Amino acid sequence: MTEIRLGDFLSEYTNDIPEITKNGNIYKLTYSANLTEISFYVNFRDLIPYNDIISFEKHLEKILNLDKINLYCTYLPEMFTMNYYNDLISQLKRKLSVVNGFLDNADVKYADGLISIELKNGGYDLLVKSNFSGEFSKLIQEEFNLNIDVELTGEHNVNVAEHEKMMEEVRASIPQHQEQFGNKPQISREISDPKPPKNTSADISSLEMPFEVIIDSAEIIMGRNIRNTPESIASATAELDRKVTIMADIFDVGEPRNTKSGKTIYSYFITDYTGSIQMKMFVDPKKDEIAVDKLKKGVTVIVSGSIEFDTFSKDITIRPFSIVSVKKKQKQDNAEKKRVELHLHTNMSAMDAVTDMATLIKRAHSWGHKAMAITDHGVVQAFPDAMNASAGLDDFKVIYGCEAYVVNDINPVNIINKNDTRDVNDEIIIYDVETTGLNVEKERLTEIGAVKIKNMRIVDSFNIMVNPEKPIPQKIVELTGINDGMVANAPKEKEAVEQFLEFCGDNPVMVAHNARFDNSFIDAVCRRHSISHEYSSIDSLVMCRAMLPELGKHKLDTVAKHLKLGKFEHHRACDDALMLAKIFIELMGRLIKNNSVEKLCDLNTKVNKIDVKKLKSYHQIILVKNSVGLKNLYKLISYSQLNYFYKKPLMPKSELLKHREGLIFGSACEAGELFRAIIDKHPQKEIEELAKFYDYLEIQPVMNNEFMLRNGTAETVEELENYNRKIVELGEKLNIPVCATCDVHFMDKEDSIFRKILMTGNGFKDAENQPPLYLRTTDEMLEEFKYLGEEKAYEVVVENTNMIADWIENDIRPIPKGTFTPDLPGAQEDLVRITNERAKSIYGDPLPEIVEKRLNRELESIIKHGFSVLYIIAQKLVWNSEEHGYLVGSRGSVGSSFVASMAGISEVNPLAPHYVCPECQYSEFITDGSIGSGFDLPQKNCPKCGTDMKRDGHDIPFETFLGFDGDKAPDIDLNFSGEYQGSAHRYTEELFGPKNVFKAGTISGVQSKTAFGYAKHYLEETGKTANPAEENRLSIGCTGVKRTTGQHPGGMVVVPSDYEVYDFTPIQHPAESDESDVVTTHFDFHSLHDTILKLDELGHVVPTLYKHLEDITGIKIKDVPTSDPQVIKMCTSAEVLGVTPEEIYCQTGSLGIPEMGTGFTIQMLIDAKPTKFSDFLQISGLSHGTDVWLGNAKDLIDQNICTISDVIGTRDSIMTYLLYKGVEPKMAFNIMEFTRKGKAPKFFTPEIINMLKEHDVPQWYIDSCLKIKYMFPKAHAAAYVIAAIKLGWFKLYKPLEFYSTYFTTRGADFDIETVVSGINAVRNKIEQLKAMGNEKSAKEKDTYDLLLIINEMMSRGYDFLPVDIYKSHALKYLIEDGKIRIPFNAISGVGENAALKLYEAAQKKDYISIEELQEKSGASKTTMEALERMGALGSLPKTSQMTLF
Repeated sequence: MTEIRLGDFLSEYTNDIPEITKNGNIYKLTYSANLTEISFYVNFRDLIPYNDIISFEKHLEKILNLDKINLYCTYLPEMFTMNYYNDLISQLKRKLSVVNGFLDNADVKYADGLISIELKNGGYDLLVKSNFSGEFSKLIQEEFNLNIDVELTGEHNVNVAEHEKMMEEVRASIPQHQEQFGNKPQISREISDPKPPKNTSADISSLEMPFEVIIDSAEIIMGRNIRNTPESIASATAELDRKVTIMADIFDVGEPRNTKSGKTIYSYFITDYTGSIQMKMFVDPKKDEIAVDKLKKGVTVIVSGSIEFDTFSKDITIRPFSIVSVKKKQKQDNAEKKRVELHLHTNMSAMDAVTDMATLIKRAHSWGHKAMAITDHGVVQAFPDAMNASAGLDDFKVIYGCEAYVVNDINPVNIINKNDTRDVNDEIIIYDVETTGLNVEKERLTEIGAVKIKNMRIVDSFNIMVNPEKPIPQKIVELTGINDGMVANAPKEKEAVEQFLEFCGDNPVMVAHNARFDNSFIDAVCRRHSISHEYSSIDSLVMCRAMLPELGKHKLDTVAKHLKLGKFEHHRACDDALMLAKIFIELMGRLIKNNSVEKLCDLNTKVNKIDVKKLKSYHQIILVKNSVGLKNLYKLISYSQLNYFYKKPLMPKSELLKHREGLIFGSACEAGELFRAIIDKHPQKEIEELAKFYDYLEIQPVMNNEFMLRNGTAETVEELENYNRKIVELGEKLNIPVCATCDVHFMDKEDSIFRKILMTGNGFKDAENQPPLYLRTTDEMLEEFKYLGEEKAYEVVVENTNMIADWIENDIRPIPKGTFTPDLPGAQEDLVRITNERAKSIYGDPLPEIVEKRLNRELESIIKHGFSVLYIIAQKLVWNSEEHGYLVGSRGSVGSSFVASMAGISEVNPLAPHYVCPECQYSEFITDGSIGSGFDLPQKNCPKCGTDMKRDGHDIPFETFLGFDGDKAPDIDLNFSGEYQGSAHRYTEELFGPKNVFKAGTISGVQSKTAFGYAKHYLEETGKTANPAEENRLSIGCTGVKRTTGQHPGGMVVVPSDYEVYDFTPIQHPAESDESDVVTTHFDFHSLHDTILKLDELGHVVPTLYKHLEDITGIKIKDVPTSDPQVIKMCTSAEVLGVTPEEIYCQTGSLGIPEMGTGFTIQMLIDAKPTKFSDFLQISGLSHGTDVWLGNAKDLIDQNICTISDVIGTRDSIMTYLLYKGVEPKMAFNIMEFTRKGKAPKFFTPEIINMLKEHDVPQWYIDSCLKIKYMFPKAHAAAYVIAAIKLGWFKLYKPLEFYSTYFTTRGADFDIETVVSGINAVRNKIEQLKAMGNEKSAKEKDTYDLLLIINEMMSRGYDFLPVDIYKSHALKYLIEDGKIRIPFNAISGVGENAALKLYEAAQKKDYISIEELQEKSGASKTTMEALERMGALGSLPKTSQMTLF
């Protein structure tokens, strides 16, 4: 085209482009097909600054309402100058995002056609990988028509995380489409959402989309309307640095993050199921118009943006210019009458099904289905979730059930099939066959091998190859070694079998391993050729199962190895028959000798029956019909878990018959006993008898059984259909309804990938061949079964499934409504008496008004709502522990209850700070909020009697424990000594009886890290590749699937004596371990939390420390002060201990003090500078909260806005603070509740904020509430800090006693070799471990932490004494001559039991040598060598012989 001046060309549209650009001459103009993008190619006589290029493009995009304007500048070669270098780099950054930051401060030189760039910030490898040099040379060539080379030198390494932070700041400074990156100064982490676009309507009617959508649902989220047709993510990510349009579902949302420049980074992970990608936006909340609140999981978006590589996430990302949300048309069931799914697995079917019950119920209900069954494998752990998910759905019924693993113990499995009275020493034929496959109707014999025995000796053998008259499949050739050439000239089946039967003789006794299989092929040949064949059959597989129960499997080679009968060529009939003869002779020899077996029929009467656990299991559906059936199912589940567990929970048919009332039995899938009998060609009469056991028969889509085509059970799809036809015919004949089910394991077709991943991770070789086990609509199921005819298909799909659903009552609840607490006669009276007596003993009689009101208010609420029993139970447990010398600590918010304090349950007094005289009970209360804790009150003598008054009270409202109305079920958590925890559990059983007390069960799902590992393993195994976003999607789909079960560390569930546990839950062993003697609830304890009592009897180190310190010092813990100023100072200054921070590697003296000794809390102590007990309460609360310290309270302290005393440290302090400000109590409570749960941003309406301001609540306080995600209870913090201060007192004033106790209770990682070498060795080891930084293993970290305590002790002038065979204790670090003697268990490799045996032997002193001591103690050679090396054995000689000499 003729060159046109750029300014003239644009004059009719705008004159507001940069002046310098107007004089350029356009030599080319291009535009996209839909006119959304225009590119100007312009010759300039002046170099155009980069900022002017950007201004030009952005201005025209806005004026012309286009998605993209590009200005490409060209210049004369002689115009090139290094002064334009920075502008060129800025242009290059738009194409190569990896450039950002690496070139900062680089040394750049230009000479002789070469630009040399020496890097200062690393990144060499990344720049080379992105072809930076080539792209830079190309840009210069395009703009200046010069061939200039670019070389990189300098630093290669880069800290990617630090670099990405720098890059994000740089990106934020680069002008982007929609000007979405502005500046927003801020000092906090608070995220402010930007404003939504003014124009939200979008027109997508002209777009071709990969999903069906509701056209008029389109809404602009960001930018403008999108006019480009979406391409797949797989296609879009094939090439970087280009503009694309994609359509995808959001499947994960990252946490918003702020940059220093005030931008917010939003990350979304999206997929169109061809691939996944991260969508990343840098947003200026003040300037940008983006409706981020509408971008949530499950939302479908159309995105127009740029494909880039993000170095921070190390993944391809899309940076959006425009986003439009749209609603997809959801799959619907449009049938007039809907089907009911009766066979469905949730993610509680361990590692087998992937969708949670709530999601499945939501889908079925949206389709208009009236019911849906849950039938997880052997468990009912999805019941509580199903109950909650269906609550309020009056038109929907959950059918509760399971798919049980049933063993048939009703029909005895006999070793011999007839009452054959022949002598065991008579002639017996032992044989084996090889075939072309498993299907007796389709496949043929290839070999028969046999051995004849008499008098239990081999007397003859037989072997013949058989021509099957069909090709032998390759997999059979690989298994047996028999190929077509070997059988080509062999006799055909008629002749071969006749020869074999001639060898067998008349009416032989025939032995085979899994005799039904071998016999069926011989019988089939006889039927086809009218050969008469009468015989008795002995199944050696049944015989082995009965006689060798110790074996898990009873394959021929496994049994041969177990009986040590030598190796053999398995899977050749001749060799198998010979080995089977040896096995048979060995086992019969035992039976003749031990069981007096004489006749063959004795095999069915004198041989132990097969253990029920070793019987073959089959699948069976059990559905609950009514409440009686529910309890019966819970019993069956419990029996299967506790009594019949073998690899999986087995249910004997005999138990099913006993507990059949209220249950419906279905025949299940191809793994059901009925289906297997049909496949295995059992006699019709036997099949009919099996069918009569069921209330309905089940058929499934034929491709669910596609594996039968692969393993040769069936050759065609029609054969699979015929199996279903036979079940339908059976139902018609026996008048049993037949129901079609999906056998659901995942909700949608595309979800099969997650099951593939899980099965691959569990070693399934055919995991890729997933059957279509997804939830189908009625029409889809009718299509599946159309081969049955339209009428029959409708009957099995719709009519019969609805009929089964109608059999089931509507009001079945897996967990009953209400709260069921155990009964303790007189609990209410005892609680009133105990608390009043204790209160009056402290505060006097009559009680002060403030005490009486609080006590009576709490008691009234507790008694009214039936919680007295819970308090008395806790009181009994605590008192029982204290009677045995172990104090008990409280945790959680129980310390908010004054009744708990007076009952001795909690050491925390929640009253307002106060003085009370221990002699005359005079008291003074401070109720104006000026004092945070009574422990902070100055010392004061009683004005009445002059006694030093006790100071107490932490000002904690009762509402934080039982709710504002006092009706919330109390959760009383108690910390028992780890040494006494087992006794506490046994005492609970004594109180309520062992049949009423169970451990609280837990359910462990696949965690995100484990799921990611499964996904990576799957990709590696299958040779597939995926980017990180797709790996994320795959791992999310596997997360939460049940892996195993367990037990709560201290949770005990108590069932009322007038109920059975089966009224609430089944029971089982944890981790499905049949070796455990622990019994837990089958349901996760959270499901039962509000129904039956759970006591948290946890093990904790503090009560153990208390016990040992009391024993050593004789000082009672209750007498240890909590307000000692030196102890308070010690927690912020090492000098109090008489050491310097440099000597002990810590600025504070709080190492080893619970709550105060971790690296995080030590830094908090340094930053916050606490000076009193209430400050430490704040520290404890802040250290356990989420988003309360960093970016919140710490910033307020750093900026001198307030002190540690003022910030929000615990949840309770919010309510008390607001009450003192005059806020109405209910409102103060609600604000506390919403804030502590992280819901303040939604709850704090403008009206509430104005109300708070009217009550003089400062803005910083409101802002702090808005940031909080979780808050710790003040009572819990108080309990922790009381323990910390008391233990700190011992550390300061009783150092040897403290350290000996500390190492006794927490010295598992004691490095004895280093310690005995002295303080310099200890410090050297600390330096070594410190230098490892985050590379330390968990054990090395624990060793490092313990070495710090050891070094502190030694720096204070105290030392250790080495292990001594005469003076060391087994487990305790004993104080001896002002030092601490190291015990035996400190030696590496010496466990508790070994140490105790060694100590016991050493104390007896009845040995005269090392040799004799080792023999008497049972110590290992390594242990004795370690003792000798340490000099612990003194002059003890090595052998007794040397002593005598």
